[in-house]
Amino acid sequence: MSSASSPSEDNTPEKLNFIEVAIQQDLAAGRFSGVQTRFPPEPNGYLHIGHAKSICLNFSLAQKYGGSCNLRFDDTNPSKEETEYVDSIQDDIRWLGFQWDNLHYASDYFQQLYDWAVQLIKDGKAYVCDLNSEDTRQYRGSVTEAGRNSPYRDRSVEENLDLFARMRDGEFADGAKTLRAKIDMASPNLNLRDPVMYRIMHTHHHRTGDQWCIYPMYDWAHGQSDSLEKISFSICTLEFENHRPLYDWFCKSLQIHHPRQIEFARLNMTYTVMSKRKLLQLVSDGHVNGWDDPRLPTIVGLRRRGYTPESIRAFCDDIGVAKFNSTIDVIKLENAIRTHLNQVAQRRMAVMDPIKLTLTNWPAGKVEMMQAVNNPEDPAAGTREVPFSGSLYIDREDFREEAPRKYFRLKKGGAVRLRYAYIIDCHDVVKDDDGNITEILCTYDADTHSGGGGSTRKCKGTIHWVSAEHAGDVEVRLYDRLFTVEKPDVASSEGSFLDYLNPDSLQTTTAKVEPSLLDLPVGSNVQFERTGYFYVDPDSQPGQPVFNRTVALRDSWGKMEAKGKVN
Repeated sequence: MSSASSPSEDNTPEKLNFIEVAIQQDLAAGRFSGVQTRFPPEPNGYLHIGHAKSICLNFSLAQKYGGSCNLRFDDTNPSKEETEYVDSIQDDIRWLGFQWDNLHYASDYFQQLYDWAVQLIKDGKAYVCDLNSEDTRQYRGSVTEAGRNSPYRDRSVEENLDLFARMRDGEFADGAKTLRAKIDMASPNLNLRDPVMYRIMHTHHHRTGDQWCIYPMYDWAHGQSDSLEKISFSICTLEFENHRPLYDWFCKSLQIHHPRQIEFARLNMTYTVMSKRKLLQLVSDGHVNGWDDPRLPTIVGLRRRGYTPESIRAFCDDIGVAKFNSTIDVIKLENAIRTHLNQVAQRRMAVMDPIKLTLTNWPAGKVEMMQAVNNPEDPAAGTREVPFSGSLYIDREDFREEAPRKYFRLKKGGAVRLRYAYIIDCHDVVKDDDGNITEILCTYDADTHSGGGGSTRKCKGTIHWVSAEHAGDVEVRLYDRLFTVEKPDVASSEGSFLDYLNPDSLQTTTAKVEPSLLDLPVGSNVQFERTGYFYVDPDSQPGQPVFNRTVALRDSWGKMEAKGKVN
């Protein structure tokens, strides 16, 4: 990634990415008087984390240089576009923390685009072609073979103007004719081999209705829309690099405002697919539960999983912008949400796989209220009271009847501290007829109240718990990565990417939780101590919250055990 430095307000060098270098060079040279960017999605699907990177980049550049950023919907293909997508995209951008300066649609410019196309015809730079789509591909050639001129390439200006007007008037069927730019069928860049500018499509448009039956191709509408909005820097992903000569050709041929197109690497991430087509297939075929399924990389999916705007912006800032494609480890995204939620999420106790623990020396009927810290990273978050009794639940994985030396949780004959409470000693277990442990029997050391300072007894392990009498039952959805391989797109070259779906990407369980978790509102982020970060799902009902696992905590014990270092 190219970078340079410029002085910041405190005179320390500021590292610039290659896009910022280009912007500053153009501003210094007077090519543009300011920074005008845009985010130009096609309203044919929901936005994903890759779009979030582009949103953050375009809006942040405008903010940094005192410019403005437009939101423009490139709505040139009505067969795949819906108002639902328009609304969701606007909501996603606002949720990420940005607000566009102007809202535009490519359809706002349909008449101007048509007029400019007429101008190119008059200038001998565009013609109406009767080749069907298959013949057009055949005539185009390949990367090793030059294309051939269309037999309709030399039509007169008058004939082309007449045919193009009749195309607009609806005289011809879909696919019967196209308008193509007349550039160079022998160009080594396939995008310059007389690209299609307009196709006939008798389809209702979500904004213009049935006013048009010819629609501009993306390459034609995109650059000219940029020009009309006086965009200075058209920031695109690398797949548009080979389209830049066409972008430039249209602007120069029309002699209109000419933005500078700069390409950066799109976001690819492990264990994820970013293709809109593949995401649509996952939704349409029922492999996930809608566009907001928390396993998807869509922004609505990430929101429902519990990701925050701050974490996604921090992730995009961390990965930066590069000139060459690479794949980002999903761990970077997971670490971003861990970092943010560690600062802001309150802590609560929840037992995912409960087993009964009885304190045999606890006074009958006694309930003691323990003071629990809400967030050790934020003293202002204060404390809460958690009921404690002689009948508790702990996580089954926190107990072993026989355990290796470095196992610091509870074991028979061993001791452990209960979080915010006492040190307990395990003296026996109760088993069913099949030999399964159904209850753990312990005693508590009354002199070891957490924070009491009245005991010198030390204990290496601390586990969480809930009082059996006061615990609530909640549904917990344990989300994991959707695919079992790092690069399902690459792996799918030998099959379908669907072959690598993770059958365990969603597991549902019922957890025992402390009472304060029963009243959390939808949209709350919380940490289940020693387990992970969770989010209250919209499926929740009053007193019956549903929790989605956002991300697990780092489990050093699990890593040690996996590496065989626990003996």
